[in-house]
Amino acid sequence: MAYRDAKASKVRLLLFIASIILGIAAVVAIQLLSDNLKVNIQRQSKSLMGADYIIDARQEPTPRAQAIIDSLQPDAKEVNFVSMVAFPKNGGTKLVKVRGIEGDFPFYGTLETEPVTAATTYQNEKGALVDATLMLQYNLQPGDAIKVGKITLPIVGTLKSIPGSTAISTSVAPTVVLPYQQIESTELLQFGSRKEYQFFYKAADTLNLDAFEDKIEPMLDLEKADLDTHTSTSRRLGRRFDNLSKFLNLAAFIALLLGCVGIASSVQIYIREKLQAIAVLKCMGASRWQSFLIFLIQISGIGILGGFIGSGIGVALQELFPLILKDFLPFDLVISVTAKPLVIGVLLGFFMSILFALLPLLTTWYVSPLKVLRIDEDVEPSRGTRVWVFTIILLFLFIFSYWLLDDALYALSFVGATVITFAILALVAKGFMSLVRRYFPKQWSYTSRQGLLNLYRPNNQTIVLVLAIGLGTFLISTLYFTKDILLAKTDVDQTTQNANLIILDVQSDQREAVADFITQSQLPVITNTPLVTMRMHSIKGELVNDIRQDTTRQVRRWILNHEFRTTYRDSLTPSEEIIEGEWTPTATPTKIIPISISENLVGDARVTVGDTIVFNVQGVLMETKVGSIRKVDWGQLQVNFNIVFPKGVLEAAPQFNVLTTAAPDEQSSADLQRNLVAQFPNLSIIDLRQVFTLVENILDKVSWIINFMAFFSMMTGFIVLIGSVRTSKHQRIKESVLLRTLGAKNTQILKIAALEYLFLGVMGSIVGILLALLGSLGLALFLFQEPFVPSAIPFVVFIPSITLLVMIIGLSNIRTVLQSSPLEVLRREG
Repeated sequence: MAYRDAKASKVRLLLFIASIILGIAAVVAIQLLSDNLKVNIQRQSKSLMGADYIIDARQEPTPRAQAIIDSLQPDAKEVNFVSMVAFPKNGGTKLVKVRGIEGDFPFYGTLETEPVTAATTYQNEKGALVDATLMLQYNLQPGDAIKVGKITLPIVGTLKSIPGSTAISTSVAPTVVLPYQQIESTELLQFGSRKEYQFFYKAADTLNLDAFEDKIEPMLDLEKADLDTHTSTSRRLGRRFDNLSKFLNLAAFIALLLGCVGIASSVQIYIREKLQAIAVLKCMGASRWQSFLIFLIQISGIGILGGFIGSGIGVALQELFPLILKDFLPFDLVISVTAKPLVIGVLLGFFMSILFALLPLLTTWYVSPLKVLRIDEDVEPSRGTRVWVFTIILLFLFIFSYWLLDDALYALSFVGATVITFAILALVAKGFMSLVRRYFPKQWSYTSRQGLLNLYRPNNQTIVLVLAIGLGTFLISTLYFTKDILLAKTDVDQTTQNANLIILDVQSDQREAVADFITQSQLPVITNTPLVTMRMHSIKGELVNDIRQDTTRQVRRWILNHEFRTTYRDSLTPSEEIIEGEWTPTATPTKIIPISISENLVGDARVTVGDTIVFNVQGVLMETKVGSIRKVDWGQLQVNFNIVFPKGVLEAAPQFNVLTTAAPDEQSSADLQRNLVAQFPNLSIIDLRQVFTLVENILDKVSWIINFMAFFSMMTGFIVLIGSVRTSKHQRIKESVLLRTLGAKNTQILKIAALEYLFLGVMGSIVGILLALLGSLGLALFLFQEPFVPSAIPFVVFIPSITLLVMIIGLSNIRTVLQSSPLEVLRREG
């Protein structure tokens, strides 16, 4: 019976299947991606690092750290830093990451160069390997020269890839590889320069790296150095991509939920139309269980078939992920298909379709044989049954969300937020229906009144269509609004009050000369900020070394190891605001010095106003107390500080400066960079235009990924829309034929249907956008702490386009009514 009835209703059942296919495809695709990422990270962990383990230090290693490093006998070493380089061939300059390497690094993976031999010969030839993109940008060829600091080297090869690098990481500062022995000659490693020393090791296969790390890491930690093994690095990388997978899984799960809501609504109407047939079966002796099982088998088959088809699409989508993620991954993603996600896809289709169709399916249980005679008899499951069904659905959603997120609170929050969103959309729809019923505009024309009446007549699709339209609009609108918030944080106002060039590593004896040079170039010196490097010696009377060894410490590790770059001044900047304590503009070194710290330092260092901190300023201990706490807008790309001293204290300390200026256009910016680097090779210059372009490109890529997932929700909503409208096709055709029989013209019938779907489209899209506005406003105020100026695109594009789409699908229902006579339509439908 289930098979025979399904054959007669195959078009409708296919729409049910389509409702869940894309959601399952999205879940399976993300699950497969997650599995592939884990496998690739584990398989390529050594190639990602290029070694078994690395010891690194942010400054030249201390004698004790160097003794540990030497005792382990490094197989290769590197010093890397960011600096400007020049190309004599065309006068170009560029901020790059210089990597001075000695030894046969990498031991795993490959150093890809063109020509291939350059990877092994550059150290002997005392030449440079230059990033391939950089070579293309400046029209360079092997054999051309590159000027790094005080020396000029031949370019012996094009650098295509080096272990651990990604396209995004090299966008602002492309990599240039030099022989280690050439670094000293560049004279770029001066006071205050940010640099990193790395020592690479190839371990024996018998070495237990986890136990080795547990033993060596604490010793290096005391000496301000770190140990990274390929296993620990791969675990960290795995956790990062695991978080991405969790987010994408939730987006896919939302698409599946939307499809299931469509199934629930469609099955409800489908079963309602079958009640007469079920009553006849019961008159002929069919039991409750038999009549229930007929339709349960149908829905189960739909779920399993949808699971198989969705899983197949999810597998096919795997070919897209290497293209989407290539800029974010430091390795080549090799795709393989495992059984677990496919089984999950089929089981999801089976359980989700049954769960969400269970309530309308249970209606068959309560059908009385007298339904054959009592046409208007209402058949509904009891209130207790409905409560149990909803409880089971929510429990399943929580369990599945917990499995995805591995955190009960997050899973509960996600289910709660999803239920609230669905509830708001459903309540808005029901509220609108109640308002129309209560304040019905009786003075409107006949066709307008009929269009409104269809919103709450029997077999109406108001709630399910508002859910489908509203949720899809909500997801895509939230994406646009959030992207606008993020881009607003990096907006560049091209005025002389806002710096777009930051000049770093200006030594004390160069400060006046560099400032004069900028002024002579007819550009303003916006800020001239002194920087003094220091470390914390003690916090609230407890030595930092003692805190490091305390396993119960609450102070964050970075505080204990960090070399702070501080400044001194007598006023606040526009990006700062005092939120606690008092700002002290000047002080004397003979007393305890009041300093101002940023609010993020309060929690990480466990200090507050009045607490004492002793700093080690290049060997000199300086006692300070927290005088004030500042709120700092780190989103503004300018020189901001965790710690600010008052004037009158640090002027005599060893220091260097950071200058900022504003170039009105790219040409003047390029000219200043070229001329500055020619005269002061040690300077590093950051062009914020390039940084903003990079940020915007990253956001575009992230938006593309989120759009990709939102596409599933939008397409599922589209299918649910078609399914919901097509499910009520028979009812709408009967109404339209009745109107034709009573003398209604085609234009009147068309107008009635158009108005109904116009109301639904406008209401669903507006509610979705309003929810997105509220959600994005919350993100802007509490997460990004930015003013929220919503994009006009959702209002201008989404509302009319979605409404038009709903009307086109709705009007397709009555095409046969308009083209044929009433009798012909009734015979065809019969």
